[in-house]
Amino acid sequence: MKRLSGLIFAFALLAAPLLAQQAEVIDGIAAVVNGDVITYSQVRELIGARERALRAAYQGADLENRIKEMRLAALKDLVDRQLILQEFKKKEADGASIPEYILNDRVQTIIREEFGGDRSAFVRTLKSQGYTIAKFKDVERDKIIVQAMREMNVKDDFVVSPTQIQTYYDQHKADYTTPEQVKLRMIVLRDNTDSDTGLAGGKEEMAKEIRSKLVGGADFARMAQMYSEDPNTQQAEGDWGWIDRKTLSDQLSSVAFTLRAGEISDVIHIGNSYYIMMVEARKEASVKTLAEVRDEIDQTLSQQEKMKALQRWIDTLRQNAYIKIYS
Repeated sequence: MKRLSGLIFAFALLAAPLLAQQAEVIDGIAAVVNGDVITYSQVRELIGARERALRAAYQGADLENRIKEMRLAALKDLVDRQLILQEFKKKEADGASIPEYILNDRVQTIIREEFGGDRSAFVRTLKSQGYTIAKFKDVERDKIIVQAMREMNVKDDFVVSPTQIQTYYDQHKADYTTPEQVKLRMIVLRDNTDSDTGLAGGKEEMAKEIRSKLVGGADFARMAQMYSEDPNTQQAEGDWGWIDRKTLSDQLSSVAFTLRAGEISDVIHIGNSYYIMMVEARKEASVKTLAEVRDEIDQTLSQQEKMKALQRWIDTLRQNAYIKIYS
């Protein structure tokens, strides 16, 4: 009872703002699955890092709605996981088990790959997260069971027909299309002079002089480094790399994409800025052929079928289970 009271108190501190107008928390229980309890602390443990990221990015009602949606999704995952673990327990009566050496190998692999072989660092990390090695092994054991049960009950022998592949390709052709692109350099001058000084137009004349030098053979990268008044283009020697029509404003794109490779634009005046652009190279729009993406589409459709089969199996487990969700 003391443990359950602690769960209630911890959850109240962390989630009270979100649950103030919702149903009361009952003994820290988020759900019951065939008699097994899933607690709110398990839900928070599953989504802790993601919830902290949400709190940093959103606030108010939007934050509350996103956290509620995330917690419900996490609870659903925990219910599904518990159903799978219960299904495995039925098989334990027939001798199914996860050998201890598999868990030991998993731990040693983690220590080697994630902690550089430093077991002490691994243990310290576990302690900082409230884990013992025994508890960590239990968690890993459950992960292995869930993965094995999924693979056992969902066969990976789906056959995707040529018609399915063709239909998918036709419906997702945009995903295999590379838009028209140009490799661009740009010089930007800002006209911040006061029109009453009689100097307005000075930057325009300067831009025209720079363009004249460029047309005469001056190195664009060097000229951009010397004269461009946009910090980004100046530091990059005017280099924008490969861009498509959506990268720049409509006014600049309409000019850039009419230039031939090696061609320099006229001076373009927009607002208080003057632009000079040069296209170094062009790539015309292209679409990958069906032959090029057939294997990729086959894998995608096979994975989709596998996920559907997995969901059908989970749905069957749910239909034959007693599940109570406390909201």
